Amino acid sequence: MAIRNIREYGDEVLTKPCKEVTEMTPRIRELIEDMLETMYEANGVGLAAPQVGVLKRIVVIDTTGEDPYILINPRIVESSGEQTGNEGCLSLPGKTGVVTRPNYVKAVALDSQMKPFELEGTELLARAICHELDHLDGHMYVEKVEGELQNVTYDEEGE
Repeated sequence: MAIRNIREYGDEVLTKPCKEVTEMTPRIRELIEDMLETMYEANGVGLAAPQVGVLKRIVVIDTTGEDPYILINPRIVESSGEQTGNEGCLSLPGKTGVVTRPNYVKAVALDSQMKPFELEGTELLARAICHELDHLDGHMYVEKVEGELQNVTYDEEGE
């Protein structure tokens, strides 16, 4: 496993649509492991393959720090409700912006064994699913920000 460089806003790779994964290969397994390690090292809750420069439809998400989701070729099949809140991105460090997203999302995807599954989420998980799947189509949250981007501020303990 290795920590990969996270591509930042302005990098052309972040604007390109990703290709579907047709089979699990050793390179894809290594990519998934590297994506998880990179996400945790950067203290993120999600990471999409284009953020590490790979145009494949792969996303990793972990909103609890305990049980990551690996989504291959994910797509949202149902959403409802609405939530508005601050959103940030590992590809735009130090910035945050207010974005409105669905409060409930159901996605279908393949897992790391290429078996289909459904993932349902509300609140932060729903936001993360929407955010990461946007990356797979070449979009970033800054396109949806209401108002101006803000600098991230930390409390006195640096959190």
